[in-house]
Amino acid sequence: MNTLTEKQRTHFAEEGYILIQNLLNVEQDIRPVFDEYTEVLNQLAHQLHQQGEIALTYNDLPFGKRLVAVYRDSGQVHSQYFDCSLPQGTQADSPIWVGPQVFYALRNHKVLDVLEDLIGPEVFSNPVQHIRIKPPQDVIPNPTTDPLTGFISGFDVGATPWHQDNGVVLPEADETDMITVWLPLTEAAVENGCLQIIPRSHKAGLLHHCSTPFGHRIKNEWLDLDNQLACPMSPGDVLFLHRRTCHSSLPNLSDDVRISFDLRYNPTGQSTGRDVYPGFVARSRSQPATEQHDPTAWAQDWYDTRARLAIKNIPTYNRWGSNDPLCA
Repeated sequence: MNTLTEKQRTHFAEEGYILIQNLLNVEQDIRPVFDEYTEVLNQLAHQLHQQGEIALTYNDLPFGKRLVAVYRDSGQVHSQYFDCSLPQGTQADSPIWVGPQVFYALRNHKVLDVLEDLIGPEVFSNPVQHIRIKPPQDVIPNPTTDPLTGFISGFDVGATPWHQDNGVVLPEADETDMITVWLPLTEAAVENGCLQIIPRSHKAGLLHHCSTPFGHRIKNEWLDLDNQLACPMSPGDVLFLHRRTCHSSLPNLSDDVRISFDLRYNPTGQSTGRDVYPGFVARSRSQPATEQHDPTAWAQDWYDTRARLAIKNIPTYNRWGSNDPLCA
């Protein structure tokens, strides 16, 4: 039975996205993930306090205010400590969080039902996946302002520049039918940095990206910015994006954090664009025994990958050079 209506499937094909409100149940689907990250922050705060890097653990504050206090007191943004993927230049002690609730979020059956309608019954969890914890702009230490926007920019914590997710994977995945699943764990409003998209931009194919200190970006003059669309969302809402739909995020001008998942999926057997990282079969109608159901085994795959990359790291997974003449 199809989850999406014919109208919704047509909208995705024509517009390059579909936003489904209240797809997830906040208490059943979002709260367990948030609670797990609350414990991660608790561990981080106590670790930094023991190391003398922060004066207090701030355990009387709610998650967002506590994170801001820890970031401000330590003078660092500890985004990698929470992330469910490894950084470029992985070391043996590179932080990563691959807890069970993150795994269950990747396997959420309501999300997989929509994906099955979009890419078919063999669904692979692509390892290009992140949690985005965006602090207020004034908390970011040593800020660098993007001259094009006037905002602090960067994929990890600031305003995210315009890009296509096809552009941040290797060329071997150019024909992969990859879907981005973007969902907020907190309110994602215009004020605190919600996503922006350009409908129908996927029809232009893969655009050239420029390597900058703020991340890979598409030049504004190559974009139809008159049609940009802000996408404020609440926990429970889920945005599905075509791999070539141009999108960015606004800066966080509030006094609290904005938290979201940025996940990707593709048909099993197609390249993920970062095949050195461990993905898994999230759904298989033809071979259900191949599905990964064990969060401990999934986490171990990431730990094993970290150990392997610490010995022989990949030089880069960026296709766009910093000396590109088109970007001068």
